[in-house]
Amino acid sequence: MASQAKPLNDKTPVHPRQEGRRLLALPGVLAIAAALVSAAVSFAILIGVTPITPDSTTTLALIAINAVLVLILVGLIAFEIQRIVMARKRGKAASRLHVRIVTMFALVAALPALLVAVVASITLDIGLDRWFQIRTTTIVNSSLSIAEAYVQENARNLQSTTLSMANDLDNNRPLYGLDRSGFLDFMGRQAQLRALAHAALISADGSFVMSAKTGADFAMPEPPAVAVQTAADGKPVLIEPKTRNIVGAIIKLREIEGLYLYTIRLVDPEVIKARQIVTANTEEYRDLGANRRTTQIAFALLYLGLTLIVVLSAIWTGIAVADRIVRPIRQLIGAADEVATGNLDVSVPVRQSDGDVGALSDTFNNMLLELKSQRNEILTAKDVIDERRRFSEAVLSGVTAGVIGVDPYGSITIVNPSAEAMLAISASESLGQNLSILLPHVGRVFEIGRKSGRAVYREQVTFYRAGAERTFNVQVTVEEGESEVGDKSYVVTIDDITDLVTAQRTSAWADVARRIAHEIKNPLTPIQLSAERIRRRYGKVITEDREVFDQCTETIIRQVGDIGRMVDEFSAFARMPKPEMKVIDIREPLREASFLVEVSRADIAFEREITPGPLKGTFDSRLMAQAFGNVIKNAAEAIEAAERQTGEAGFIKIRARRDGNSIRIDVIDNGKGLPRENRQRLLEPYMTTREKGTGLGLAIVKKIVEDHGGRLELHDAPADFHGGRGAMISMILPAAAEEAAAPKGADDAVQGRETEKVGNGV
Repeated sequence: MASQAKPLNDKTPVHPRQEGRRLLALPGVLAIAAALVSAAVSFAILIGVTPITPDSTTTLALIAINAVLVLILVGLIAFEIQRIVMARKRGKAASRLHVRIVTMFALVAALPALLVAVVASITLDIGLDRWFQIRTTTIVNSSLSIAEAYVQENARNLQSTTLSMANDLDNNRPLYGLDRSGFLDFMGRQAQLRALAHAALISADGSFVMSAKTGADFAMPEPPAVAVQTAADGKPVLIEPKTRNIVGAIIKLREIEGLYLYTIRLVDPEVIKARQIVTANTEEYRDLGANRRTTQIAFALLYLGLTLIVVLSAIWTGIAVADRIVRPIRQLIGAADEVATGNLDVSVPVRQSDGDVGALSDTFNNMLLELKSQRNEILTAKDVIDERRRFSEAVLSGVTAGVIGVDPYGSITIVNPSAEAMLAISASESLGQNLSILLPHVGRVFEIGRKSGRAVYREQVTFYRAGAERTFNVQVTVEEGESEVGDKSYVVTIDDITDLVTAQRTSAWADVARRIAHEIKNPLTPIQLSAERIRRRYGKVITEDREVFDQCTETIIRQVGDIGRMVDEFSAFARMPKPEMKVIDIREPLREASFLVEVSRADIAFEREITPGPLKGTFDSRLMAQAFGNVIKNAAEAIEAAERQTGEAGFIKIRARRDGNSIRIDVIDNGKGLPRENRQRLLEPYMTTREKGTGLGLAIVKKIVEDHGGRLELHDAPADFHGGRGAMISMILPAAAEEAAAPKGADDAVQGRETEKVGNGV
């Protein structure tokens, strides 16, 4: 049956080495066939069943031919053994099994052949002796009569059979002209029905035109030329057996022009053999007796050659069978190795002759099909999951709120970019960390929300991030898991509501300021005018307790003035003028504001460190000067309020530089510093740490800075400034377009930097 393979797909590679092995098997098959045929022919010649005389020359020639074939088989076996040994050394798959199978086949084939050879050599003499002793004239004559009668009977029977078959073939001449294949089948059936060993149509020169398929195990001999010529007149011609147990007949067909029917039938070989023995002449019998020793040697050599041929043929056959058994196993191992590397586009060729191993290979191929199908389904599901994940990441990336995914054990699984920017954390470093350890304030809310058992838990917290105190709205949402154990995961949503809270408070204070300015300022003027009028009118009349009178009227006028100034500050906060924006150099209002404070506070040393070159932006010069003045004034008041050691002077450093697309102004002092807790509350109205402060200074500065698109930051003094004692107020403002394009390296340039120290020079 033709080999059948079931490749998984068109990409399955073809193994050239397998094709090479099939081609290599052909010389071995031919050598074995030739050796067996040679041994059989040699045996037939020596026993005298062929026309060739078994003399010494013929015997030597047969020995030489068989020796050559033996050497060829030895070479092929040596090559196969070397290939098996090399495969074993290289550790090739199934090589150990291959060696065991070959060894087993060799032993099983060699032992019986050797035993047969020994038995044959012992019985050879006995056979020859009986050959020369049991032959009598009576037996020969009887045997010859019987043989002749048998041959004649078969000849007459064959002659009548051939005539009958020739008539049937002539009657089917139209079939011969229209369908040669059908005619050949018809002729084959006729031969089988008539028990013929062979039947053929031949031409006048004796060449075969077509031969019937009879299933005979020997080739049809060539027809004798003399017999063909004799049959040309239409009479059947018999061909008597000579050295072979066959009888033939030739008859010319009447309806099919130029063709003859040539038939052969087997006769009893024992009868033919007896006939040949009897008809042999006495001289040949004497010659055989004289060459007894030579015949024994020739037979012994042929027995030895035949034994070697059988043994070597069996060994080579064992190797071939072992190859046939090991080949599918080796292919299975090779395919399994390919699958182990992740390649599922392989298949094991399945042949019908492989038997159970072929069924195993077919099952393996089906398993690979299932694996590939399941892998494709997994990859498809993975692609869907990846697509959903990318969509979720895109959504999370576009959400302004911070989103943190937390597993049931409190470990962070997801951090979106908004959460990174808002909480000053890195997503790559945060994944896998415990939320309560990384962000304790958020972790506290998470633990409360998880233990509450509510689907959504919300709380507002305030803590420091990126050097500033921020207010966040934290919401914990429970997400039910899809696993069998029902694990829950959590989504923590964080919104920065600092600006919203500040805006709400600022709006509330602005409303309060407007009401205070409206309700208080109206009665202040009549009170002040009444006090002044009393002092002018009754000042000369009152002589008793005049000092008390003057002190009381002076106190009224002074306190009214203080209240009026406070109301003015509230009014200024409530009705901040709309900025008139122009492109200006920020250094000018900064110098002006610092100068006004410097001239009033000679006891404080001032230092200005301003980057050379313009620091331009779109600002309101007056409002910026007011903001700078308030910050520097607060710094001076913080120095005044600080408790200092004797001889230690106050110091204020004003620094301005470019920082990328922004302009950064820092005012640093060595005063009492800022409180750690609720520091951001200092930016709200009416929040102050001074006894006589209104709490509107920093609130006004924050509003001015934010109206210019900037931000105000409150920090402790740098560690390299008076040991980190004091405060640093930073104002970050947007720079003009040409400033934004300036190289950032110029910001930190030391050469040419504008540094100025003024004050008491301490």
